[in-house]
Amino acid sequence: MSDADIAQYLQATTDRPTRDDLKFAVSRIDGARTAIDCGCGAGADISYLLDSGFRVYAFDMDDQALSVCQGRFQGSKDVVLSKASFETFDYPAASLVVADASLFFCPPDHFNTVWDNIYECLLPGGIFCGSLLGREDTMAQPGDNPSVFWPHVSAFDQSDVEAILRPYEVLRFKVHRSSGKTAGGVPHSWHIFQIVARKPAS
Repeated sequence: MSDADIAQYLQATTDRPTRDDLKFAVSRIDGARTAIDCGCGAGADISYLLDSGFRVYAFDMDDQALSVCQGRFQGSKDVVLSKASFETFDYPAASLVVADASLFFCPPDHFNTVWDNIYECLLPGGIFCGSLLGREDTMAQPGDNPSVFWPHVSAFDQSDVEAILRPYEVLRFKVHRSSGKTAGGVPHSWHIFQIVARKPAS
C-alpha cells in the first residue's frame, strides 16, 4: 500500500464501530483488565478498550498508524504503543489479545511461534478475539492481484483453524464469506474465520 492509501485507510477507520465479537469478549473478562491490540491501526479498538477499563499494549509496524495513535492517546498512562511486528513484539501478560484482520500479515514461517506467544501471554481464563485468513480469500491467491498489498500472508483451511484452537474453549466461531469491492474499488472475495476463544482457567 502507498502512503496515501494507508492515510486514507487510517482516516476511514479511526472511528469505526466496535465489532460485536470484541464487545462480547470484553463482557467475558473477569479480573485484571490488560489487553494487547495487535496491529492497532488508527486506534479504534484502543479507544473502546480504554473506555472499558483496560490498560492497552498496542503495536503496529506502520509509522503513520503509530503517529495517529500517539496524537490520539497522548497523555494516557493506560496506552503503551510500540513499533513492532508479530514476531518482534514482547508480549506482556494479558487478559485479552485482540488481533482482527492483522494476523493475516504474520509471515507464515513465524506464525506457529507467534501463535504460541499469544497463548502463553494470556492469563488463565484470558481471551483471544480476532480473525484468521481463509485460503479462498483473494488476498491469499497467488499472482498479480491489485487487492493484494502484502507479499506473504498466513492463510488456513478450516481444519487448520480448528486444530490450532484445540487448547482453547471456543466461545464464538464464524466463517465469513462475501464478495464485493474494497474501499479502493477493487473486486475482492473475502474468506475469514472470526474467533473468540478462552484459554483454560487452569
